[in-house]
Amino acid sequence: MDAPHKPMGNVKDKVRRELIEYAVNVAYLTLVFEAFMQYRRLTLAAYGITDANYWFAIVQALVLGKVIMIGTVFRLGRGLEDKALIYPTLYKTAVFVVFVGVFKIVEHGIKGIWNGQGLADALVEYSWKGSDVVLANALAVLVAFIPFFAIKELGRVFGSEKIFALFFRRREASQTSWIA
Repeated sequence: MDAPHKPMGNVKDKVRRELIEYAVNVAYLTLVFEAFMQYRRLTLAAYGITDANYWFAIVQALVLGKVIMIGTVFRLGRGLEDKALIYPTLYKTAVFVVFVGVFKIVEHGIKGIWNGQGLADALVEYSWKGSDVVLANALAVLVAFIPFFAIKELGRVFGSEKIFALFFRRREASQTSWIA
């Protein structure tokens, strides 16, 4: 069938798959960012500083999950998919860390415009956060993205259903051995 006459089931299936992928992305990112937030909270507590920003990990995961989906639509990081899996994994990690960084800058610029602050003032304010904070956030995203994209690459090569089954379905004892 040509594109204009595709059955509605295909669109529903695609939307369903996209929502499931988004939910999985958000769940993973929430767990990782919450671990970083708890580490930060406990470290600051040792110095008597209270950090009660409990929702930050979820909000950041929701936003980054959507950024990843947008980057996937634009086919970011697709250059090395015919190489050994380590290369596309690291390449996609690097490309998406940069994409997230650019998105953060654009986001702060839009917030500045929205709040009547102006683009330049908003970007100057963002730069005042300090390079340490920006680099720490980039490092957290980098560390989160390496296993994230490694699993996605395994799913691309072996099929997401097989990866899901390996992680979440029970196998017979004869299937658990690496040596055949």
